[in-house]
Amino acid sequence: MLKVENLTFSYIKTDVLKDVSFKADIGENLAIIGESGSGKSTLLKLLYGEFDLNAGSIFWKETEVQGPKFNLVVGYDFIKYVAQEFDLMPFITVEENIGKFLSRFYPEEKHRRTQELLEVVELTDFAKTKVKTLSGGQKQRVALARALAKQPEIILLDEPFSHIDNFKKQSLRRSVFKYLKNKKITCIVATHDKEDVLGFADNMIVLNNHKILVNDSPENLFKNPKTPLIASFFGEFNEIEGSIIYAHQLKVVEKSKLKVKVIQSYFRGNYYLIEADLSGNKVFFEHHLKVENGASVFLSVETNKL
Repeated sequence: MLKVENLTFSYIKTDVLKDVSFKADIGENLAIIGESGSGKSTLLKLLYGEFDLNAGSIFWKETEVQGPKFNLVVGYDFIKYVAQEFDLMPFITVEENIGKFLSRFYPEEKHRRTQELLEVVELTDFAKTKVKTLSGGQKQRVALARALAKQPEIILLDEPFSHIDNFKKQSLRRSVFKYLKNKKITCIVATHDKEDVLGFADNMIVLNNHKILVNDSPENLFKNPKTPLIASFFGEFNEIEGSIIYAHQLKVVEKSKLKVKVIQSYFRGNYYLIEADLSGNKVFFEHHLKVENGASVFLSVETNKL
C-alpha cells in the first residue's frame, strides 16, 4: 500500500502542497486532477523521491520513500515514473529501448517481455524502428513500455496519453490500464483529461489551493459535484439557483420557468451543444437538433436538484 501522510512541499518561498494525505492499495488506479499549477506533477515527483519533503512522509509498504538528501540515486526499484519528457535512447530501436534494462542472461524471457509490452502499447509493427524517427506520441508509448519492462509495483504517470493521436487514445488506454490491473500494479496518474479517469480510475483526488479538495470515486464525484471545479472536469455545466447542472441534464420542453434565448449551436456529433442566455447569464444544454439563433425555448432539469 502507498501511504502519504501530511505531505508539505514548497519551491523556496512558493507553496505547492500543504498537509496532503491519502492512500492507494496494491493494484489501485488513483487519478490526480486539478488546474494547471495545482501541484499534480510535483506530487508525482515527490512520490518518486525526486525532491525532499518539507514535512510529512511517504511509504510504500514498509519502505519510506525519501529524496536526494537521503539517496545518492533518485528513485527506487519498485517505482517507475513516466514523465512528460521521455528520456529515451534515440539511436537504438524501439524493442532495444524497451529491453535495455532487462537481463541479458535470460534472452528468451527478455524477448517474451519485450514482445508482450510492444503489444500493450500497440507498437509491434515499429519494433525495429529507431526511436529518433518516431512521432511524439509513439515515443510516449515507448516510454510507457520501458517503465513497465521490469514489472514495477507502482507506476507514476504524468499526462500519459497527452501526445497520442485521438484515433489511438481509446484503445491504448484500455490496453495499458487493463495490463496494470491484471498485473496488480498500483497506478497514480496525473491528468487533465476525464477520459483517462472515467472507466479506469478507482478513486480520484482533486487538488486545489495546495490541498486535497476531495478524494472519492469518479462516479460519486460525477453524480454529486460539490464545486464548479469538480463539475468542469466532467464537461459543460451550469450554475442555476445555487445548483450545479450539467448540460446533458437540461432538456427542451413546451413550457417551464426556465426560459432561455439561444445564442449559438455547436455540432458535437450525435447532439448539439446549445449556448443560451438565461436572465443575463450563459447556460449550456444539449439537444438533438440545431436551434436557430435568437429562438426562445423552455428548459427543464432532469434531476430533483431544483
